[in-house]
Amino acid sequence: MSKSIPSARLDRLLANLGYGTRREVQGLIHSGRVILDGEAETDPAQHVYVKADLATRMTVSGEPLDPPPGLALMIHKPLGVTCSHKETGALIYSLLPERWRRRDPVISTVGRLDKETSGLLLMTDDGALLHRIISPRHHVPKRYQVTLDRPLNGDEAAIFAAGGLMLEGEEKPLLPAEMEVVGPKQATLTLHEGRYHQVRRMFAAVGNHVTALHRDRIGLLDLPADLEPGAYRLLTAADIEQVFGASA
Repeated sequence: MSKSIPSARLDRLLANLGYGTRREVQGLIHSGRVILDGEAETDPAQHVYVKADLATRMTVSGEPLDPPPGLALMIHKPLGVTCSHKETGALIYSLLPERWRRRDPVISTVGRLDKETSGLLLMTDDGALLHRIISPRHHVPKRYQVTLDRPLNGDEAAIFAAGGLMLEGEEKPLLPAEMEVVGPKQATLTLHEGRYHQVRRMFAAVGNHVTALHRDRIGLLDLPADLEPGAYRLLTAADIEQVFGASA
């Protein structure tokens, strides 16, 4: 049996996408500024099928409809930005269109990067996708470019690969992780779990200090070289397959 395609009242759909309150979007609709398949939709109660191609078939005030629910994107998180809705200072959500911050369901980060870590961050309003990526069962690998305060000792890769390293204040040892030396003070580190400040704490456990940290890969999905800090783009189905490619 084929999966049914969800439908929604037009005014509710636009309100949930952040275009305004129900009353405000009803005004947009009555004024003929919502066009679907070349025709003005003037009935707020009209039901529309919420499919991925809806954003290519509908315009609001002359602009393409925002992506419907099921949105997933990658963003190049800059330094100094916090992955939070509530903390003070620069927040990751301020880098998105203002209307997207009013969407329901809300857009959330898939895990976090701390304020002083840059790089590839995924965001979505799809709760099932979010939990699939962060679930310990899937062990989606994440790769980091690490710069250190002092030269490597030479035994770090073996210690990390062995598994069993204990972090201060924890009772469960770390899973094995892969490290490659890039330079005397530079390395790549690939993790298969996500603990609080894990990369920084791992190097602290072997007597070093991380001075710069950048994530450039999740699964087999790389941060594009042309995606500038603060910029984002929507994920394709192929991108999402890449996320899980290394853990399939």
